[in-house]
Amino acid sequence: MQVNNRLFEIVYILMQKRKTTAKELADRFEVSTRTIYRDIEILSGANIPIYATKGKDGGIGLLDEYVLNKTILSEEEQNQILFALQGMKNVKGQEEKDILEKLSILFNKKINDWIKIDFSNWNNIQEERFDIIKSAILNRYLVQFIYYNSNGEESKRIVEPLQIWFKDKSWYLVSYCKLKQDYRIFKIARIKEINMLQEHFERELPKGQKEEKYNFKNISLELEISKEMAYRVYDEFENSEIVKKENGNFIVKVEYPENEWVYDYLLSFGEHIKVIAPNRVKNIIKDKLEKTLKNYL
Repeated sequence: MQVNNRLFEIVYILMQKRKTTAKELADRFEVSTRTIYRDIEILSGANIPIYATKGKDGGIGLLDEYVLNKTILSEEEQNQILFALQGMKNVKGQEEKDILEKLSILFNKKINDWIKIDFSNWNNIQEERFDIIKSAILNRYLVQFIYYNSNGEESKRIVEPLQIWFKDKSWYLVSYCKLKQDYRIFKIARIKEINMLQEHFERELPKGQKEEKYNFKNISLELEISKEMAYRVYDEFENSEIVKKENGNFIVKVEYPENEWVYDYLLSFGEHIKVIAPNRVKNIIKDKLEKTLKNYL
């Protein structure tokens, strides 16, 4: 460990424990107690109120009122950093929790548990995928996995993972696909048997790229949804154009990427929805309903 890093760690430990011994510090950093005392002299010379006492209850400590100089960040900036980490802690665990705890000590602020976010499902399978993908993105390693597209077709992919998106209730992986030799977006729930390969890549995510680059072809839909589904209309179409008819039904105009998910989503409303436009999507939904009905004849 470099000297500067060790000095910072010593201060951080003392801010947590307030008092320790030279032997404990020496064992932690795998150095001699002489080196620790030399570090204490350096810190003291830098006007950090560190002290050492001898005797039964002696040790190395900091004055109680000491916190690190935080003038580089305003009060608001410190709060925004802690708030951001608070959100990330709820998305993904221990690493962000440790950082949040350290910074709260450095800023001398109590952690305000102001937000609770839970993107998890009823098991930890997706979390395991998330961990592998996150590590691969940060360390720039290729990943390999089996992918099932919206038609249920299976393919083996090796990709350069670039970014994770959370969009419209689902997690996606934006990457450069070796098989297609182009940028692709994969729904993480459809990724199976994922492994991180020990092979580096250097590619960056293109700046200023629009979603169409990743095969998101949007379609404008006009829907009539029955009044019995009012709770879903207000929950799921908050940012869309909504008009309430005299009979209590809703006309909703919304734009979605057109893929199999859209058709399944519309079908989830059952008899409470009617596609007004475009006719092509109306016919697709009609065809799917007819095929479904055949399963019960």
